Amino acid sequence: MPTAAGKIRYGVVAGGSISQGAFMPGIGQTDNSVITALVTGDAQKATRLAAQYGLKAYDYADYPTLLSSGEVDAVYVATPNFRHREFVIPALEAGIHVLLEKPMGTSEADCQAMIEAAQRTGAKLMIAYRLHCEPGTLDMIERVHAGNFGEPRLFTSTFTQRVKASNHRAQSGFAAGPVADMGPYPLNMVRQLFNAEPIEVTAVGVHSPGSTLDTWDTVTVSLRFADERLAQFTVSYTLPDTERFQLLGTQGEIEASPCFGYGEGVAISYRATIDGETRIHVNPVVDQFAGETAYFSDCILRNEAPEPDGDEGWRDVRVIAAIQRALETGQPQRLAPLAARPFARRREQRRAFALAEVPPMINTEAPTE
Repeated sequence: MPTAAGKIRYGVVAGGSISQGAFMPGIGQTDNSVITALVTGDAQKATRLAAQYGLKAYDYADYPTLLSSGEVDAVYVATPNFRHREFVIPALEAGIHVLLEKPMGTSEADCQAMIEAAQRTGAKLMIAYRLHCEPGTLDMIERVHAGNFGEPRLFTSTFTQRVKASNHRAQSGFAAGPVADMGPYPLNMVRQLFNAEPIEVTAVGVHSPGSTLDTWDTVTVSLRFADERLAQFTVSYTLPDTERFQLLGTQGEIEASPCFGYGEGVAISYRATIDGETRIHVNPVVDQFAGETAYFSDCILRNEAPEPDGDEGWRDVRVIAAIQRALETGQPQRLAPLAARPFARRREQRRAFALAEVPPMINTEAPTE
């Protein structure tokens, strides 16, 4: 049960920088959520971070003890991708709700196992697509769906960053590489903007000169949708930071940058051109992690199904799996047709919290999100 104040009690699973630098500060901005426990394999984090937030700390080996303790109603899972299933299914089976970082898993089988566990137990599973609650992002999607730019026909995006060789993402194969780690952003965005699912995937990847990554460090993906619509995006772990996308419709276009990031100074912004007239839209900086957490807690308190559920997460992972096959074989990969997910309920997700202050972080690398 939630606290006497009606707040959902969260356990944070993994104390990396996505937890310390975003989720843990952000939850303090909400009025329906609170952190009560931390799960980490790092003794230094267990001591210092738990003290900083007044939490009870558990080692990974003691995770079952936490789940049966009655101290949490939900967990936020931000482990490396390949460990998601390991922590999600026991929580769901214990009746604990789960807010899970993307990508949902490293295989379609893992995704389906988590979906089945949620269906079997009735515990809620939400994938942490924070942009689904971000007002500027929702504005763009709603305008496209309203036909402001005509029929959406072409999407292109670039999303890059430099990842240190010491980071676990640089040495954990495709499942932690740029396609799985960064690809869900442009992929999820185009799926929403087109309100459709891709039917064919092609991909080209490279090992850039001097790169020590153990997988393709830069990858360009091409997607074909029904009605001969096209999308293309490039992700990289070895290029300077940038994030942007362009959507071309039959009557206009959107150019957005920044469009995928979060934190101080990151205001989701876009330039809309319709019939030759251009207007720039700059949205306020909001705490995206507070927004997604408040929304999920509302779903728990009201016993409502969260929108970005396991099915939404699986839909991205099935495309990521097809991208991997395309890279390995050099051949286009066909995808089974899927009906689009309904968009109408997403207006309920719109949240605008002030950005939380982030305290100094303890022994972290780059985000695991």
